[in-house]
Amino acid sequence: MHLTSKSRLGSRRRPEESRAAILQAAVREFATEGVSGARTDAIARAAKVNKALLYYYFKDKEALYGAVLDQVFGGLTQSIHEALSRDLPPSQRILAYAAAHFDYIASNPLYPRIVQTEMMRAGRGRPAQFERIVNQYFRPTFTQIAKTIGDGISQGEFRDVDPMNFIPSMISVTVFHFTSAPVLRMMTGADPLSPEWLSQRRAAVLDFISAALFVRGSSSNDQRKPPKRTGETE
Repeated sequence: MHLTSKSRLGSRRRPEESRAAILQAAVREFATEGVSGARTDAIARAAKVNKALLYYYFKDKEALYGAVLDQVFGGLTQSIHEALSRDLPPSQRILAYAAAHFDYIASNPLYPRIVQTEMMRAGRGRPAQFERIVNQYFRPTFTQIAKTIGDGISQGEFRDVDPMNFIPSMISVTVFHFTSAPVLRMMTGADPLSPEWLSQRRAAVLDFISAALFVRGSSSNDQRKPPKRTGETE
């Protein structure tokens, strides 16, 4: 009697904590096992809730996966939007975007696996979730980045690049370190996700984007500084 009356995470009395725990466990399960291999009983066990409660919040595994995608892409979109909405010259805004993108993934290293899984699902003809993600997150973000690049070109800060080609290249440079972390670890014997390596890689990404995009000799670019991480002070 004492055990059943005790307040537990796996009860409806603590809905926010229970739902957050389920999502956290689901991110790990989907990242490591994929959508088809993920098991809701394993997610419930890791979240320390009963399976009935999991289905109370999410009607089935696909709905839970959709919520995971919203957590992954929703958080990234918010970080990018905040960076690109700053009242800064285009050159500083684009570096703020790249830094925000990098820092978001660095803080959530399992997320690239989720993204890869969804890309592969779309390639196999299962676009239901992917079409929603593209319209809700990808398209608005791409439009905002493209506008920043267009502003930089018109103001003489950026080379005359095609955003449709440059943006995927910029994203690839930002994300590749995280998707290739297992290979880098085997090649070097060091941890690619260590704070020291991430700091060096972050600086290298921003330098690479600057070299590829910025017009040499622009006064605003000569005085640029790498954007600080969230929480850093002057």
